[in-house]
Amino acid sequence: MTGRFGRQPTGWGSRLFARLSRWAHSVAGQVFALQAMIVLLLIAAAAAALVFQARYDSERDARHRSLAAAESFSHSPGVASALLSADPTALLQPLAEAARRGSGVDFIAVMNIKGVRYTDSRPELIGRRATGDLSRAVAGHAFTETFRGEPSDAVRAIVPIFNADGAVIGLVGTGIDIENVSQVVEGQLPLLLGAAAGALLLGTGGAALVSGRLRRQTRGLGAAEMSRINEHHEAVLHAVREGVVIIDADQRLVLANDEARRLLGLPPDPENRHVTDLGLDPRTAELLASGQVVTDHVHLAGDRLLAFNVRPTAQYKGMSTGSVVTLRDSTELAALSGRAEVARGRLQLLYDAGVRIGTTLDVVRTAEELSEVAVPRFADFVTVELLEPVLHGDEPSLITGLYTEMRRAAITGVRADSPLQPVGDIIRFVFPTAPMAAALDAGHAVLAADLNAAMGWRAQDSQGTRVALDYGLHSLISVPLQARGVVLGMANFWRAADTPEAFDEEDRSFAAELGARAAVSIDNARRFTREHAMAVTLQRSLLPRMLPAQNAVHVAHRYLPAKAGVGGDWFDVIPLPGGRVALVVGDVVGHGVHAAATMGRLRTAVHNFSTLDLPPDELLGHLDELINRIDQNDTGRGLAGGDEPGSAEDAPDGAAEPAGVTGATCLYTVYDPVSGRCVMASAGHPGPALIRPGGAVEFPELPPGLPLGVGGMPFEAAEFTLPEGSRLVLFTDGLVEDRDRDFDTGLRLLGEALARPGRSADQACSDVLATMLFPVPSDDIVLLVADTRRLEADRIAEWEVPGEASAVSRVRNAGAAQLSAWGLDELSFPAELILSELITNAIRYGSAPVRVRLLRDRALVCEVSDGSSTSPHLRYATTTDEGGRGLFLVAQYAARWGTRYTERGKVIWAELPLTGGPEPQLTDPLDLDALEDLAW
Repeated sequence: MTGRFGRQPTGWGSRLFARLSRWAHSVAGQVFALQAMIVLLLIAAAAAALVFQARYDSERDARHRSLAAAESFSHSPGVASALLSADPTALLQPLAEAARRGSGVDFIAVMNIKGVRYTDSRPELIGRRATGDLSRAVAGHAFTETFRGEPSDAVRAIVPIFNADGAVIGLVGTGIDIENVSQVVEGQLPLLLGAAAGALLLGTGGAALVSGRLRRQTRGLGAAEMSRINEHHEAVLHAVREGVVIIDADQRLVLANDEARRLLGLPPDPENRHVTDLGLDPRTAELLASGQVVTDHVHLAGDRLLAFNVRPTAQYKGMSTGSVVTLRDSTELAALSGRAEVARGRLQLLYDAGVRIGTTLDVVRTAEELSEVAVPRFADFVTVELLEPVLHGDEPSLITGLYTEMRRAAITGVRADSPLQPVGDIIRFVFPTAPMAAALDAGHAVLAADLNAAMGWRAQDSQGTRVALDYGLHSLISVPLQARGVVLGMANFWRAADTPEAFDEEDRSFAAELGARAAVSIDNARRFTREHAMAVTLQRSLLPRMLPAQNAVHVAHRYLPAKAGVGGDWFDVIPLPGGRVALVVGDVVGHGVHAAATMGRLRTAVHNFSTLDLPPDELLGHLDELINRIDQNDTGRGLAGGDEPGSAEDAPDGAAEPAGVTGATCLYTVYDPVSGRCVMASAGHPGPALIRPGGAVEFPELPPGLPLGVGGMPFEAAEFTLPEGSRLVLFTDGLVEDRDRDFDTGLRLLGEALARPGRSADQACSDVLATMLFPVPSDDIVLLVADTRRLEADRIAEWEVPGEASAVSRVRNAGAAQLSAWGLDELSFPAELILSELITNAIRYGSAPVRVRLLRDRALVCEVSDGSSTSPHLRYATTTDEGGRGLFLVAQYAARWGTRYTERGKVIWAELPLTGGPEPQLTDPLDLDALEDLAW
């Protein structure tokens, strides 16, 4: 069998020789020989350099040590004085020997300025003159030198010795023999030679590894064979009909074959140039420079449609070395790619429509979103017409074929100068052959590819259509907007001169899908509009339409429903006996009709409980108990655990559980204009703001109370005495709190808005809303501003009644005199009758103290208080009864009467209108003194 170099030899020796011969002739063998030679030369040069460096370092170290020893000895204490002594040798020789042994030098010699030795490590040299040039030391300069001569070659240092006057009186010579310096270098030679041998071994081994790797990569080929392979590679690379481009890690072009040069239009000599400097279009240059992996990426480069494949080259040490790009001409796929691009754009447009249409629950805004999303990606102009009932949230008619007119709700175009009718105009569909009328009649989208040929559309409005055609409108798709089988309106998609291509059947199908999605959003907005209108109507019908007449406070109020849905906020002003007034603000958690209905129930309950004239904390307690009973009845949770008929367990599957009232809050405040006392209690509601006459704003601390319906805890009232001219501001949390503002920040802003004095209550309401109102309130807002008043002292009359029957007539006469002073003589008789009856029964059946008070307000108020909690009751007296007619007479003469309980008894009051009225017809005239004998 023949090998690459001829017939294969036999025998192991011959085979070894042949293998060595092939290896020597291969590129790997030649590289190994060259590397081994270079390593040998480098190691030899490095060893020689190390030897010279070691010798140089040793001599330098010897100089430094000699100079340091000489200078240290010359400056030693007593050396200068010893030189001037009679026998310097005797004094200095021991010191010199000790210093020599301590410093590690070979000799220390002390000499006079003529060079005669006083000391030396060789005693035989003492008294002899040192050889060499010592003039520099005699001149006062220390120096080092390499001395060669007698007694031995050495590296020595000569240092002068100065006396106290700075004159040179002697010399110190120290040194190390050259022989000892050479021994240091020779001692390092084995280490140097061993290191050189190791380096030679490592270098040769590394060269062997490199050549072995090169041999594996080159397959043991020689230079000639590799040249032939390169020729074959070049021939294949440039003959293939697919472009090949190699880019390095620096985004520079390494290689491009002929096909790549042709397809990309590369300039001459593009190698080693950055891809952005090759004159390519930016998208192609970005793709080549990105290095990202792509497969059959269709890319338009100039007038060619190229399919790119990009793959990274093998990484080196974890770093990318570039990428290989192959490309082929796919211009014939342009049509298919275009259709795919259009389909992808349509899918993206449908996705955007699903995201952008219906972001609000407003009918008109939803129509505008439909028109905005389709321009300019699908149509140049889009108009949306809606039926009139839809715009108001009403249910449109189910009868088809009767949609002859609609109102334009939205229009969007690529330009502002639209030739179409503006928003708000009535659009009529008269001719059944017009695209709009045909679409409504057929119930699906209708295409009018050429508006010049749409005779029905042109006949409908000849003048307007002529303007539209002259403008450039040439194609139309009309889509009926239907939801749940009911027509809500019409969407028209127009193309003008900006888009020369007319609509086709695929566009018609897409427009129908877009209209179907928009119709659902419009119907949702319509239904919300209807429910919102119903809730607003219900809410406003349940709120007070007119505030009752009273003199205790001057009230201004504002109520704003939430944009997203009406809630359950309410307020009330309730006149109470004795000229007092109750201010109420409440909030029901939630929105919609249920919250509004719950609010009405709570407001009615508060009105009913207020007639009992209860303190605020007791009234909230009764209201809480009532709500618990309402919850049990509404949700079917009875005392037996819900197992009675009609409970939640009996509800059919899928039926919604009835909603309860739990979650309502209420603030109930009672203000007395006679005393200025203000008593309030809160059921989980924010407390009021109090503005004092000077303008200072404060938020009184109220005892915390749980919301209504939670139950289990009693309520606690707080009492304040308000100066005359104070202002109370009651509000709901929707005024101060929102998603973007916490409660404390809202209170701070409210305090700043209320701090400006000199404004009426109505102006204060407007200013507060201007400061605090959110752009889109998420909750209802109630604001109640009440300017408190005090009843003048000359309109109040009070008497203390002793506990005796004779006091009745005296107080009655005093009351008559006071009425005469007030100019109310016409009320004297009924007032005296009422006072006689009430005082007599207070003395007879009540307990001390008994007091009488007359108030002249909008009505004349007669009050009799005592310390008993016994309540009188109205009853019919028979002809045989001796008593029981007194309270009946009081009820007949008074416009209103009742009982109010206090902490220490009760107050029985009666009101007489100041205008007077028809007196009750009595069969016999009354004797006022005889009334004192009548019983309850």
